[in-house]
Amino acid sequence: MVVGDFIQWKRSDLSEDYPTLSGYTAEYVARITAGGSSEIKIHQSVSSTNDYYLFSVSSDTSATFLPGSYHWQLEITQTSSSNRIVVDSGDFFIVADLDNNQADPRIHAEIMVDKIETILQGKADSDVASYSVAGRSLTKLSFQELLDAREYYKREVNNHKNKELLKRGKSGGATIKVRF
Repeated sequence: MVVGDFIQWKRSDLSEDYPTLSGYTAEYVARITAGGSSEIKIHQSVSSTNDYYLFSVSSDTSATFLPGSYHWQLEITQTSSSNRIVVDSGDFFIVADLDNNQADPRIHAEIMVDKIETILQGKADSDVASYSVAGRSLTKLSFQELLDAREYYKREVNNHKNKELLKRGKSGGATIKVRF
């Protein structure tokens, strides 16, 4: 999902067990994984039928979403008893709208690689591992710890790029091609 986009989808796989016109409602509840304070609730649309549940998010509503990774669950509620059941769950990612000048299109791992490389470049000029001033001390990460962290985040970036390629039907970096 992109912040500020109109989003709409159908769920027809639920209508047999929970017909919408027979007293059931559906709602997606999502919570951001980092910090857990941002919550999104998406109710079924009034134009849902007995054949499917329809969900819509207006551009104005999605403009308030925070970019990040979210965990979601789909809840069905019986209106007569208010009994609720979670019928599905998963994850999704909301990305910043690139039309917004402040939007950073990089994923977290790309940002971390850039920050660590900046620190590594600065280490060449001032390589002090730790120091103490007025009873307070500061210990910096070692060169090897920074290299290890950079390699970890580079793997994360490569994994993300491979997943994106596979989603588009292209071969990822882990694909081995053979010709006979």
